[in-house]
Amino acid sequence: MARFSRVTLCASSVLALVLSAAAAYAAAAPVHYSVDAARSLLRFSFVQAGAENTGRFRSLKGDIAFAPDNLAASKIDVTIDVGSLDTGDEERDTTLKGADLFDVAKYPQARFVATKLVANGTSRFDAQGKLTIRNVTRDLNVPITFQTKTEQGKTVGYMTGRVTIRRLDFGVGQGEWKSTEWVNDNVTVSFSLRLVPAAT
Repeated sequence: MARFSRVTLCASSVLALVLSAAAAYAAAAPVHYSVDAARSLLRFSFVQAGAENTGRFRSLKGDIAFAPDNLAASKIDVTIDVGSLDTGDEERDTTLKGADLFDVAKYPQARFVATKLVANGTSRFDAQGKLTIRNVTRDLNVPITFQTKTEQGKTVGYMTGRVTIRRLDFGVGQGEWKSTEWVNDNVTVSFSLRLVPAAT
Protein backbone atom coordinates (compact mmCIF):
# COMPACT_ATOMS: atom_id res chain seq x y z
CA MET A 1 0.00 0.00 0.00
CA ALA A 2 2.83 2.38 0.90
CA ARG A 3 4.60 1.51 -2.34
CA PHE A 4 1.42 2.19 -4.33
CA SER A 5 1.01 5.56 -2.58
CA ARG A 6 4.59 6.52 -3.37
CA VAL A 7 4.16 5.60 -7.05
CA THR A 8 0.89 7.53 -7.23
CA LEU A 9 2.49 10.55 -5.59
CA CYS A 10 5.46 10.41 -7.97
CA ALA A 11 3.20 10.17 -11.03
CA SER A 12 1.08 13.06 -9.76
CA SER A 13 4.19 15.18 -9.20
CA VAL A 14 5.49 14.51 -12.71
CA LEU A 15 2.09 15.33 -14.22
CA ALA A 16 1.87 18.55 -12.22
CA LEU A 17 5.37 19.54 -13.33
CA VAL A 18 4.56 18.89 -16.99
CA LEU A 19 1.31 20.84 -16.80
CA SER A 20 3.04 23.69 -15.01
CA ALA A 21 5.81 23.83 -17.62
CA ALA A 22 3.27 23.71 -20.45
CA ALA A 23 1.27 26.55 -18.91
CA ALA A 24 4.41 28.63 -18.40
CA TYR A 25 5.48 28.06 -22.02
CA ALA A 26 2.05 29.03 -23.35
CA ALA A 27 2.00 32.21 -21.25
CA ALA A 28 5.48 33.20 -22.41
CA ALA A 29 5.01 32.60 -26.13
CA PRO A 30 6.49 35.66 -27.90
CA VAL A 31 4.14 38.11 -29.55
CA HIS A 32 5.04 38.80 -33.18
CA TYR A 33 5.10 42.48 -34.09
CA SER A 34 5.75 44.58 -37.15
CA VAL A 35 7.01 48.17 -37.07
CA ASP A 36 4.46 50.93 -37.53
CA ALA A 37 6.84 53.05 -39.62
CA ALA A 38 4.46 56.01 -39.85
CA ARG A 39 4.46 56.38 -36.06
CA SER A 40 8.04 55.35 -35.38
CA LEU A 41 11.22 57.40 -35.33
CA LEU A 42 14.78 56.38 -36.22
CA ARG A 43 17.26 59.22 -35.89
CA PHE A 44 21.01 59.63 -36.27
CA SER A 45 23.36 62.41 -35.25
CA PHE A 46 26.98 63.19 -36.07
CA VAL A 47 29.43 66.03 -35.56
CA GLN A 48 30.78 67.89 -38.59
CA ALA A 49 33.14 70.82 -38.26
CA GLY A 50 32.34 71.00 -34.56
CA ALA A 51 28.59 71.26 -35.09
CA GLU A 52 26.03 68.53 -34.42
CA ASN A 53 23.92 67.46 -37.36
CA THR A 54 20.84 65.28 -37.13
CA GLY A 55 18.74 63.28 -39.53
CA ARG A 56 16.29 60.45 -39.71
CA PHE A 57 15.42 57.43 -41.80
CA ARG A 58 11.81 57.65 -42.91
CA SER A 59 11.35 54.09 -44.17
CA LEU A 60 11.97 50.92 -42.18
CA LYS A 61 10.35 47.59 -41.48
CA GLY A 62 10.74 45.02 -38.78
CA ASP A 63 9.92 41.48 -37.76
CA ILE A 64 10.00 41.34 -33.97
CA ALA A 65 9.03 38.53 -31.62
CA PHE A 66 9.14 39.55 -27.98
CA ALA A 67 8.18 38.15 -24.60
CA PRO A 68 9.91 39.61 -21.52
CA ASP A 69 9.51 36.29 -19.69
CA ASN A 70 10.78 34.20 -22.62
CA LEU A 71 13.77 36.07 -24.00
CA ALA A 72 15.25 32.86 -25.38
CA ALA A 73 12.47 32.75 -27.97
CA SER A 74 12.54 36.50 -28.70
CA LYS A 75 14.22 38.18 -31.65
CA ILE A 76 14.57 41.53 -33.39
CA ASP A 77 15.02 41.94 -37.15
CA VAL A 78 14.86 45.48 -38.52
CA THR A 79 15.65 46.56 -42.09
CA ILE A 80 16.24 50.23 -42.94
CA ASP A 81 15.82 51.87 -46.33
CA VAL A 82 19.02 53.94 -46.31
CA GLY A 83 17.85 56.00 -49.25
CA SER A 84 15.06 57.40 -47.06
CA LEU A 85 17.56 59.39 -44.98
CA ASP A 86 16.57 63.00 -44.43
CA THR A 87 18.70 65.65 -42.72
CA GLY A 88 16.65 68.60 -43.90
CA ASP A 89 19.42 69.65 -46.32
CA GLU A 90 19.14 68.35 -49.89
CA GLU A 91 22.82 68.86 -50.73
CA ARG A 92 23.96 67.07 -47.57
CA ASP A 93 21.51 64.22 -48.21
CA THR A 94 22.91 63.75 -51.72
CA THR A 95 26.43 63.62 -50.31
CA LEU A 96 25.47 61.07 -47.64
CA LYS A 97 23.83 58.85 -50.25
CA GLY A 98 26.88 59.02 -52.52
CA ALA A 99 29.48 56.34 -53.20
CA ASP A 100 31.96 57.58 -50.58
CA LEU A 101 29.48 57.39 -47.72
CA PHE A 102 26.36 55.16 -47.66
CA ASP A 103 26.56 54.34 -51.39
CA VAL A 104 22.80 53.89 -51.55
CA ALA A 105 22.86 52.84 -55.22
CA LYS A 106 24.92 49.77 -54.33
CA TYR A 107 23.81 49.16 -50.74
CA PRO A 108 20.19 50.34 -50.43
CA GLN A 109 19.49 48.70 -47.07
CA ALA A 110 20.97 48.41 -43.59
CA ARG A 111 19.88 45.65 -41.21
CA PHE A 112 20.07 44.85 -37.51
CA VAL A 113 19.34 41.31 -36.32
CA ALA A 114 19.37 40.40 -32.63
CA THR A 115 18.94 36.76 -31.69
CA LYS A 116 19.91 37.10 -28.03
CA LEU A 117 18.18 39.37 -25.54
CA VAL A 118 19.27 39.76 -21.93
CA ALA A 119 17.30 41.39 -19.11
CA ASN A 120 18.99 44.48 -17.70
CA GLY A 121 16.49 45.86 -15.18
CA THR A 122 12.77 46.57 -15.22
CA SER A 123 11.61 46.84 -18.85
CA ARG A 124 15.26 47.15 -19.90
CA PHE A 125 17.14 44.70 -22.07
CA ASP A 126 20.32 44.28 -24.07
CA ALA A 127 19.70 43.26 -27.67
CA GLN A 128 22.82 41.42 -28.80
CA GLY A 129 23.16 40.92 -32.52
CA LYS A 130 24.72 42.08 -35.76
CA LEU A 131 24.44 45.31 -37.71
CA THR A 132 25.07 45.34 -41.46
CA ILE A 133 25.81 48.55 -43.40
CA ARG A 134 27.42 48.67 -46.86
CA ASN A 135 27.60 44.86 -46.74
CA VAL A 136 29.87 45.04 -43.67
CA THR A 137 28.58 43.17 -40.62
CA ARG A 138 29.68 43.90 -37.04
CA ASP A 139 28.58 42.68 -33.63
CA LEU A 140 26.48 45.23 -31.78
CA ASN A 141 24.86 45.41 -28.37
CA VAL A 142 21.86 47.75 -28.27
CA PRO A 143 20.32 48.74 -24.91
CA ILE A 144 16.54 48.91 -25.29
CA THR A 145 13.41 49.44 -23.26
CA PHE A 146 10.20 47.62 -24.08
CA GLN A 147 6.69 48.33 -22.82
CA THR A 148 3.19 47.53 -23.94
CA LYS A 149 0.06 49.66 -23.97
CA THR A 150 -3.57 49.00 -24.79
CA GLU A 151 -4.80 51.24 -27.59
CA GLN A 152 -8.31 50.91 -28.97
CA GLY A 153 -8.62 47.48 -27.41
CA LYS A 154 -5.38 46.17 -28.91
CA THR A 155 -2.00 45.62 -27.28
CA VAL A 156 0.83 47.51 -28.96
CA GLY A 157 4.50 47.60 -28.05
CA TYR A 158 6.93 50.49 -27.71
CA MET A 159 10.64 49.84 -28.10
CA THR A 160 13.14 52.63 -27.54
CA GLY A 161 16.92 52.79 -27.42
CA ARG A 162 20.11 54.62 -28.17
CA VAL A 163 23.53 53.38 -29.29
CA THR A 164 26.74 54.85 -30.70
CA ILE A 165 28.53 53.22 -33.63
CA ARG A 166 31.69 54.08 -35.56
CA ARG A 167 30.92 54.85 -39.19
CA LEU A 168 34.38 53.82 -40.41
CA ASP A 169 33.85 50.31 -39.02
CA PHE A 170 31.25 49.91 -41.77
CA GLY A 171 33.12 51.70 -44.54
CA VAL A 172 30.92 54.79 -44.34
CA GLY A 173 33.71 57.12 -45.31
CA GLN A 174 35.81 56.52 -48.43
CA GLY A 175 38.29 58.84 -50.08
CA GLU A 176 38.48 62.19 -48.31
CA TRP A 177 35.65 61.10 -45.99
CA LYS A 178 37.94 58.59 -44.26
CA SER A 179 39.42 61.49 -42.36
CA THR A 180 37.85 62.37 -39.01
CA GLU A 181 39.30 65.87 -39.08
CA TRP A 182 35.98 67.37 -40.16
CA VAL A 183 33.47 64.58 -39.59
CA ASN A 184 33.67 62.54 -36.38
CA ASP A 185 33.82 58.77 -36.54
CA ASN A 186 31.10 58.33 -33.90
CA VAL A 187 27.47 58.37 -34.97
CA THR A 188 24.66 58.18 -32.42
CA VAL A 189 21.53 56.29 -33.40
CA SER A 190 18.32 56.62 -31.39
CA PHE A 191 14.94 55.10 -32.02
CA SER A 192 11.39 54.97 -30.78
CA LEU A 193 9.45 52.20 -32.49
CA ARG A 194 5.73 51.61 -32.28
CA LEU A 195 5.05 47.91 -32.75
CA VAL A 196 1.74 46.45 -33.82
CA PRO A 197 0.75 42.77 -33.77
CA ALA A 198 1.82 41.22 -37.06
CA ALA A 199 -0.87 39.94 -39.40
CA THR A 200 -1.25 36.19 -39.24
